[in-house]
Amino acid sequence: MPKRFPSLSGYGLGWSTRQRITVIAIGLAVLLALAATVAVFTGRTGTSDSTTSTPYDASSSTSASAGPTASAGAGSVAKPPPVADPLAFAQAAAAMLWSYDTRATSRDQQLAGMRAWLTAETKYADWSSLTAQVPDPVLWSRMADQDQYATATVSEAHYPSAFKQALADDPSAITEAYIYAVTVTGKQQIAWKKGGAGAEDRSITLAVQCRPNADCSLVSIAPHVVP
Repeated sequence: MPKRFPSLSGYGLGWSTRQRITVIAIGLAVLLALAATVAVFTGRTGTSDSTTSTPYDASSSTSASAGPTASAGAGSVAKPPPVADPLAFAQAAAAMLWSYDTRATSRDQQLAGMRAWLTAETKYADWSSLTAQVPDPVLWSRMADQDQYATATVSEAHYPSAFKQALADDPSAITEAYIYAVTVTGKQQIAWKKGGAGAEDRSITLAVQCRPNADCSLVSIAPHVVP
């Protein structure tokens, strides 16, 4: 009996101290890069309710680090919306991260589609936090064998209290990089062969860059949800 693969967003297990501190620093508009050392983060949010047989679980797989090929295309991955509102963009980004379709999208296409959301400012871009959401090629192939796909609905997005307090303490700090911390909640629906289905509540904290007179882009995914 195949094991259930709950979500791309709950997949990442390995996080460096640099990534964790960068997410916090970006979200609070303070320090933006620190020396890397290895740390491990485990755990995910949400509960599940599934029926019939279950699809594959990512728990036995290693995190993805390879980038997509230039010709991969985006498959079924949604394109980033041309919006300048951090809350609206974060909601769209969360829906993208919680959605996938192995029937129509290869792993390389999934990565390529996600890459289009990432900020072009390499000083701030944390690509590894996005690639950590994608299972390795073997697991993706097994998911495809089960015709597994997921859709998402977003219910709410807000600025974490720590971020709002940091802005209140130093309103000018945001003007260095115009990066906002946003926490998004919603639900992910998963389906696979023979009528298999499940659903999970989801929460995620994102770092979103929205410079004046420019569309927003994704900077990083926090290893922990910030309330």
